[in-house]
Parts: sequence; C-alpha cells; structure tokens
Amino acid sequence: MQKLPSSDGSEGEVLALEFSDDSRLFVPIDQAWQVSRYVGVGKHAPDLSSLGDEKWSKARKAAEKSVFLYAGRLLKLQAERETGQGHPFGPDTPWQRELEQSFPYRETPDQLRAIAEIKQDMESRRPMDRLLCGDVGFGKTEVALRAAFKALMGGKQVVFLAPTTVLAQQHARTLR
Repeated sequence: MQKLPSSDGSEGEVLALEFSDDSRLFVPIDQAWQVSRYVGVGKHAPDLSSLGDEKWSKARKAAEKSVFLYAGRLLKLQAERETGQGHPFGPDTPWQRELEQSFPYRETPDQLRAIAEIKQDMESRRPMDRLLCGDVGFGKTEVALRAAFKALMGGKQVVFLAPTTVLAQQHARTLR
C-alpha cells in the first residue's frame, strides 16, 4: 500500500499492482474490492502480463465473453424457474404442529417471519428460491427442521447439508 495524490490533490492510499515491464497500476483502496489474487493452475505461478499488451487484451476479452455467456445461462435458468411448476406441499399437519411445539426455545420475530415465508413458499406452485442465513446461534437449524419435516410429511426426501464436520454432528444429534 502506498499513499499517492489523487486527481483532486488530496492524498489517499492505493494498492500497487506490478506488471512484467516494471509498470504499475495504482488502484484506490476504496476500489480494492475489484481486485482479486490470481494464483494460476497447478503449482506453477502465472506469468506476469504487461499493461496493454496483446496477451492481456486477449485474456480480458476471453474473460468478458465467459462472463457474458455465464450471465446468459443464469438468466435462462432463472426464466425456466419463473415459468416452471414447483411441488406445492399441503398445509401443516397435526404432527407438524406437535414437532414445532416440542422446541424448547421461544422463536424470535425474525424466526417467525422466516418460518411463515418458507411455509408459504413450500405451499406455492412456484419453485422455491430462498436462502436462510443468520448469525451463529440464532435458530437457523430449528427453522430448517420445520421445513425438512414439512417436506417429509409431503412424501419427499430431505438432504440436510452442513459445511463442517462439527456442525454436521450437531445436526445429527438434533435430528435424532
């Protein structure tokens, strides 16, 4: 990181990117989020490019084309999801209510809202497209358990995934 004068005369921190011909590109620190490290493929370090050379231009054009094609695939997939039919689950069963009453903690307002929205999604004919996220210890598992149980009561299989072994073990104990 270096401090360099900006176009308005004030000094600001910049990230210096080095290229093969000893040239540098200075990125203002407030735009550093646009820069990511490229390690290369395999164990060999990538060759440095020169600013503005043909290799750089080709790589940039290939990346732009790849992003454009990927965006097109995502749009097509979303259009298919919007026009497709999902599996509408039935209303809550008495067993669902019994399960939900067995949880030892009182739900937070955010949990209650998430539970209602997820159930509404599950009972709709539209394919469900929802991500449940929150801080550690705020009841995401209990919300997910309700949805999993609703799916099971609707005759569907459920997969419960966890990003770590420890969390997977905790979920297995909870599910048992």
